[in-house]
Amino acid sequence: MRFALPRTAQALQALRERIAMVIGLGTLALLCLSWSPIALLLHHALPRRWGQPLGRRVATLTFRFYLGVLRVACGCRFNLDALDELAAQGPAIVVANHPSLLDALLLISRLPNAVCIMKAGLMDNPMFGAGARLAGYIRNDSLLHAILHCRSTLREGAHVIVFPEGTRTTEAPMNRIPVSIGLLAVRAQRPVQTVLLDFSSPYLGKAWPLWRRPELPLHVSARLGRRFAPPHDAQAFTDELQRHFDQALSAPSPSLNSCPKPPPPTSS
Repeated sequence: MRFALPRTAQALQALRERIAMVIGLGTLALLCLSWSPIALLLHHALPRRWGQPLGRRVATLTFRFYLGVLRVACGCRFNLDALDELAAQGPAIVVANHPSLLDALLLISRLPNAVCIMKAGLMDNPMFGAGARLAGYIRNDSLLHAILHCRSTLREGAHVIVFPEGTRTTEAPMNRIPVSIGLLAVRAQRPVQTVLLDFSSPYLGKAWPLWRRPELPLHVSARLGRRFAPPHDAQAFTDELQRHFDQALSAPSPSLNSCPKPPPPTSS
């Protein structure tokens, strides 16, 4: 009988985590699939000057609602206040690490006038593509195309979100950054603001299958890193950016360290 309660508690925790996974993934799929046909229609019906702000605003509200669902129904905890400070600043290239599939959602939920540089495959995805095109997000299949659109977007006062690793992190603390990120920053001639995303577990990381249940409670935080002036040497800037991320991500996150941890199950 002494070990029955811990085993029962573990079984209940596993069930809770599976239910949370279904709620989380199901809610995201429902939100995106509901918006996609509307976004597709608006993309063709509205002029760009109306469609893009609408698409970005809907994306922010949708992902903010989604994170609220994860907070209430799944017990996730998000500390994203640093992004509110960034939203109040002028246009900049926002460069973040990419530990999870949730990263873009986190940033967009707090940056209402943000444009992502996205994989071309996601831009063509039936779940995300129509909304991304309406919001004016940028495909990454052509460096020249990305540079030109990035420059025009920044001139219009928006933030441009870039995940320089190109994929989710596989080499801790961060994958190697290609020099193409430096070229983009040099050509855009805007400040580059780094954002450090920290997760309490590698949930939905590269090695975490989509249908593997999360480890709850999940704590996520965003902190602002170094803000770089517009660079002039692509390779030197890329090397400095890499060093900054490697050093900053190797240090423990104060936000995660301050999160209360659940007490261990007791046998009495």
